[in-house]
Amino acid sequence: MRLRARSKTQSSRLEAKFALYWRGLGGPELQREFIFHPERKWRADLTQVESRTIIKIEGGIFVAGGGRHNRVAGFIADAEKYMEAFLAGWNVVRLSAPQITAPDIARLIHRMNAASAAQP
Repeated sequence: MRLRARSKTQSSRLEAKFALYWRGLGGPELQREFIFHPERKWRADLTQVESRTIIKIEGGIFVAGGGRHNRVAGFIADAEKYMEAFLAGWNVVRLSAPQITAPDIARLIHRMNAASAAQP
């Protein structure tokens, strides 16, 4: 059996699972495809603006042959993007499939709510 180079289904399933937990646990509003860098026009999968948190759902990490993000050039580009996000004051949270659980999502929500409350 041959695997596709990129599995959109896996990412969609992970995002749906994340969204189900997020809503069920009362997570704050998230924005999709938020542009967090004014010059490079980089977008974040999910962003919680008040806590300045970017959430990246890492789908396709087990794709045979490696997906775009697992190849050297893609990995380097992602590292640059995450570093620039951090330097601009964003928290970057990368989640893989095993981390998309109710306890882990509850911990994220708790931390984001605390960070939002601390903002002036």
